[in-house]
Amino acid sequence: NQYLMTDKIRNIAIIAHVDHGKTTLVDKLLEAGGAYAEHQQVTERAMDSMDLEKEKGITIKSKNTSIHWNDHIINIIDTPGHADFGGEVERVMKMVDGVFLVVDAYEGPQAQTRFVLKKALAEGLHPIVVVNKVDRDFARPSEVRDMVLELFLDLEASEEQFEAPFFYGSAKNGFFVGNLEKDEHKDMTPLLQGIIDSVPAPEANAEEPFRMLVSNIDWDNYVGRVALGKVLSGEAKKGDNIWLLRKDGTKLRSKITRVFEYGASASEESAIASAGNIVGISGFEDIDIGETLAIKEDAEPLPFIDIDPPTITMQFSINNGPFNGRDGKHVTSRAIRERLDREVKTNISIEVTDAEHAGVFNVAARGAMQIAVLVETMRREGFELLVSRPSVITKRVDDKLMEPFETLYVECPDDALGGVMKSLATRKGRVDSMGTNAHGSTLEATISTRGIIGFEFELLNLSSGHGIMSHLFKEYAPHCGEIVTRKTGALISMATGTAMQYSLVPITERGKLFIAPGEEVYEGQIIGENPRLVDLSVNPVKEKALTNHRSAGKDNTVTLPPPLAMGLERAIEYINADELVEATPNFLRIRKRVLCPNERKRSERQSKSVEANV
Repeated sequence: NQYLMTDKIRNIAIIAHVDHGKTTLVDKLLEAGGAYAEHQQVTERAMDSMDLEKEKGITIKSKNTSIHWNDHIINIIDTPGHADFGGEVERVMKMVDGVFLVVDAYEGPQAQTRFVLKKALAEGLHPIVVVNKVDRDFARPSEVRDMVLELFLDLEASEEQFEAPFFYGSAKNGFFVGNLEKDEHKDMTPLLQGIIDSVPAPEANAEEPFRMLVSNIDWDNYVGRVALGKVLSGEAKKGDNIWLLRKDGTKLRSKITRVFEYGASASEESAIASAGNIVGISGFEDIDIGETLAIKEDAEPLPFIDIDPPTITMQFSINNGPFNGRDGKHVTSRAIRERLDREVKTNISIEVTDAEHAGVFNVAARGAMQIAVLVETMRREGFELLVSRPSVITKRVDDKLMEPFETLYVECPDDALGGVMKSLATRKGRVDSMGTNAHGSTLEATISTRGIIGFEFELLNLSSGHGIMSHLFKEYAPHCGEIVTRKTGALISMATGTAMQYSLVPITERGKLFIAPGEEVYEGQIIGENPRLVDLSVNPVKEKALTNHRSAGKDNTVTLPPPLAMGLERAIEYINADELVEATPNFLRIRKRVLCPNERKRSERQSKSVEANV
């Protein structure tokens, strides 16, 4: 297997909407390729490795695995479906020659699939369409086929791409066939054969000296950073001396410590990185995505793709609240800075810069979800930090203020359409087209990135959880004016201590609570929502004064409504500009930037007088 002929290799990426069975399909293909020995336990959802991916059921990082079948190697790379992780998608397209489009036999292609498919077709990749879940009730494979072909037309596929092979079947039941009526529902062989027949072998030259473009970075606890990519020419093995050609033109020499091939059980050590194969190479302490590895010092660096610019920025800072350091292990600004620098190295669509104040960092990314995933990961690693509301990155062009706009795709039940249209109007969105599909109504709108922040939760409320949305960066266009999305004020604690049932009962008459009795609160923490647009200071820690005349048991009859629980993403999109989210390993709190009420009033007065002078 060491001297693999390039024509025995196939590299494909998988595109699928959340929940259409992509990961199960990969598990079955691995099984069919004999990846698991008889005594080995088959791991479910082999591709989702991060805890967060398993919980959210989404793919965040692109990962690869390979199937050895009939002396061929099929490398499969998983792609994230969320537009926020577009940076991952664009890199993947450089490594592969074909794509698997997985669609549900009932739902058909969804909004999120468009984004990745558009990128793939533009790169000229060869698609294979897999209609999964034909065993579902109301499955309609032939209608779904027409929907996919319509989507191909819509995304301007070439004639060759338009004639993509279709396979029908069920990953859960382990079979796929080219023709549902005539072929026997037996196993995965037709699909594996289809990959080999319709995806071209990678363009790579085994005769030329070794060159590889680093498309992803992995981390291995034993050898450190592992550079992943497709070998474009030649071959390399453990112990070879190779050159790292940097983006800035500098060159670095090092020795390969290990070469990894990817199979079912993560990475296995293989002897040789051969042309056309997707491998991991370790040996460089400091290596970045987009750099070139070559055996010759005078080799030409390979061109790297341009990535859509980040459109959103948020501030990360050290937790300076009264409860800081109680819960987390890493609480200093140095620890936070080092962690962010580490993130930037493996995630190219994130940028980190220092803000004006000490211990505050600006983190720019594609979308709020991408940053929320980073904050959630840091929380789990034992960090404590404060996060601000996302703000968009604006530009000045010819003295005009420009802001990012996105194309928004929404699908919702018909009865929720009125509410969704109204919400888009308040967010200054423009509806471009409307249609219907199996689930109800679909609409496409152009809306500023500011208008999208927090819209997903509103959509879930308006559609009782049935609405789905996805968005794509469109362009920078003139600023569209003020958008007010939160129409409520805050209930702010005016004291520090333990929240008491006795004092929370009258507060519930003022609004919804975010805390329950017995929770620790501090001055300046937001403990609830006031339906009016003003902030109210309340005292949740006042105890009942017990005397001879007042017995303890008299008013235990009042029950409080359960507090409103907010997840991290919801909290980040909920807060106003003068508020922060405090994220620690076990707690999420919302607070004012300025905790002391007197200082808050003073700073409000100052900002008002500044506005008046302007």
